[in-house]
Amino acid sequence: MTPIEQLRRRAEDLHLYGVLAHWHELADSVWLEPLLTWEETERARRSLERRLGSAHIGRFKPIADFDWNWPEQCDRTAVSELFSLDFLKTATNAIMVGTSGLGKSTLAQNIAHPAVLHGHTVLFTTAGQLLGDL
Repeated sequence: MTPIEQLRRRAEDLHLYGVLAHWHELADSVWLEPLLTWEETERARRSLERRLGSAHIGRFKPIADFDWNWPEQCDRTAVSELFSLDFLKTATNAIMVGTSGLGKSTLAQNIAHPAVLHGHTVLFTTAGQLLGDL
């Protein structure tokens, strides 16, 4: 694919129909490539902001500060698997169950955040919030 064809493909992917309608006039313009880059960058930034806001993750303690010695019944291997985000490829849900104060929310928030950064849509909620919504 030639560089001009690549630029046209990027304009198509961005749905810039005005630019595409005048492609024969614009294809050799020096400013076209920077314009497409700016548009792609801005759309990616706004998308990330929107996904982070709608995920309702909130502020959370980073996993580096998580005390793996408490609770003893926490399956670190299973949690580590969740951090790989492989469960998203099969559209599988991850539900954490346990008594209050075990770190379920902290772990879930730490899994949700990189999922959003990788382009996934996330909704962090607790069982209480879920039941309240029902």
